[in-house]
Amino acid sequence: MSQRVGKYVAIGDSFTCGLEGDEVRWADEVAGALPGAEYVNLAVVGATSEVVEEQQLPEALEREPDLVSLVCGANDVLETVRPDPGLYAGRLSRMLERIRTEAPGAHVFTITYPDLSRFVDLRPRTQARVARGTRLYNAAMRSVAQRNGVLCVEAAEHPEAEERENFASDGFHASPEGHRRLGANIVRQLGERFPIETSPTKEATA
Repeated sequence: MSQRVGKYVAIGDSFTCGLEGDEVRWADEVAGALPGAEYVNLAVVGATSEVVEEQQLPEALEREPDLVSLVCGANDVLETVRPDPGLYAGRLSRMLERIRTEAPGAHVFTITYPDLSRFVDLRPRTQARVARGTRLYNAAMRSVAQRNGVLCVEAAEHPEAEERENFASDGFHASPEGHRRLGANIVRQLGERFPIETSPTKEATA
């Protein structure tokens, strides 16, 4: 029997919080498909996985969530010339373990990042580094999610990741259409994976 989500908390970086002035964000779309749920988006532009672990996760757990989205790692890749997927995997594992311990009834999902370099004008060497880092971090995310029984929604391998209209003018962040499509995809997968009540998003019913 499906159960209602009482509280949904989103943590992460600009992939989750969007940019200032965004009219729609995928996390908002997800929250809108959870009847009666309280919703808070704690994600911050520029947040690394370290910031998410040390600053956002404690606040998220204080709110006693029933559903948590945890998406981070992009800024880890962008802020160093030598991304460390092993360090990232360890941090992600710690965060999931803490959620499991302190919010044992909460459902958790994460999302792989589309290729951060695909539609951005970068020098060839930088583009190759960012693309490789994104692949390695996504692989680490999938592995950690699988080990912990966490839903990992594929944005990286989804066909829509290759469609320019799903990205904002900067070629990096999601466009409103991209947010809507991703939100609809997440809602579908949540309904299939977890015993929670969801309603279709506008994108899903269009």
